[in-house]
Amino acid sequence: MRRRVMVIGLDCADPRQSFGRLAHACPNLAALCRRGEHGRLRSTVPPITVPAWTTMMSGVSPGELGLYGLRARVPGSYQMRVVTAADVLVPRVWEVAARASRKAVIVGVPQTYPLPQRQGVDAVSCFLTPSASSPFASPRSLEPELRRLFGEYKMDVPGFRSLDRARILRELYAMTAQRFAIAEHLARTREWDLFMVVDMGLDRFHHAFWQTWNEDHAAYDADGPFRGEAERYYAFVDERLGELLSLADDDTAVLVVSDHGARTLEGGVCVNEALADAGLLALPLRPARPTRLDEAGVDWDRTVAWAEGGYYARVFLNVRGREPRGALEPGARERVRDEVARLLRETRGLGGRSLDTRVVRPEEVYPSCSGAPPDLMVFFGDLAYRAVGSVGHGAHQIAGCDTGPDGCNHDWDGLYVLARPGGGSATADRRIEDVGKLVLDLLDVPDGLRPAALGGAA
Repeated sequence: MRRRVMVIGLDCADPRQSFGRLAHACPNLAALCRRGEHGRLRSTVPPITVPAWTTMMSGVSPGELGLYGLRARVPGSYQMRVVTAADVLVPRVWEVAARASRKAVIVGVPQTYPLPQRQGVDAVSCFLTPSASSPFASPRSLEPELRRLFGEYKMDVPGFRSLDRARILRELYAMTAQRFAIAEHLARTREWDLFMVVDMGLDRFHHAFWQTWNEDHAAYDADGPFRGEAERYYAFVDERLGELLSLADDDTAVLVVSDHGARTLEGGVCVNEALADAGLLALPLRPARPTRLDEAGVDWDRTVAWAEGGYYARVFLNVRGREPRGALEPGARERVRDEVARLLRETRGLGGRSLDTRVVRPEEVYPSCSGAPPDLMVFFGDLAYRAVGSVGHGAHQIAGCDTGPDGCNHDWDGLYVLARPGGGSATADRRIEDVGKLVLDLLDVPDGLRPAALGGAA
């Protein structure tokens, strides 16, 4: 009998919330846990939507993929660009399944824009789709069908880092409802062996509303206008989950999975301010107000190091012969890298508190590095603090996020729940790199059709 697998992705679903504090709002997820295996899923380094979902579905580390975040260095420049599916140079699970004549339906999986036209794969694009007028389905004939049934495709919640939280909430519910409705429609009307959908709702909800129910957040307000909204939104997602699960028969393996977790955001470390004050980043005119680094007039000929901010800091050394206007002699790279690591490891948080900051070299955490890896990867306060890339703050710390209001940062552990025919209830932890192989095992795809990273012969 042909095996089928349904994968339901909940971006940023955190085990401490879904299995713990808010488990009462998630009866369908809890029921799935009781009949299967569940636990924490250790994310990638870094634990970010891109590269995490691509590593999950390819078995390949971020370093080997050359994906160190949502943005990548533009070759021969100091600029950054948003990555796309064109940056994924290895096969993902549905492509391997198609080789084995398994049919797949893929909805909203991150880093699938632009969608290739692939025989045996029906797909709907992800949050990286530029606009509602962009191609978002494969085959293209699927687009008018989806527009007729569900209206304009809601690929994301725009401006989810803003103070207009009532608008964010409306759009969150609309996006999640549509994503699961599209998934249900395709699960009912298409032939499939592998079905996968990813909803971004919990990630956007956590960023916008984390402080409304987590008492350890500085902005927590027990009587605020959105109190109780966490239970309501989690329950809404769980109801949609239950409706989709009802379409999986007893012979279908079901995997619910997330790419990373979430934790309270305590502040931000202004990493480029620290580098400038140490004489490593040359800013002839220090901005008087917060300014993006690429608009701050950096004197690259006198700059030794700079950083890209975000959930973590990517620190680059301005090495002569490697960067277009390199100022650091190649022979001094290791010494300076050690000095910068020490400087950032010792950076303090708000109120002068010490931070448990993790500083790693890419070659220490990846089998190999492709693309333009940073020289250092810095996780301030072990992700309690964001890395602030802008300058002009007049301090090395800020209370929030420089890209807009934000309640949480990402955390290292996502979650998974696996219920399969003949499987029993168990608790165990897994690694995100192992999920793709697991899916192909459940589909019974022969090893000879798989790449080594997904369980094929080396």
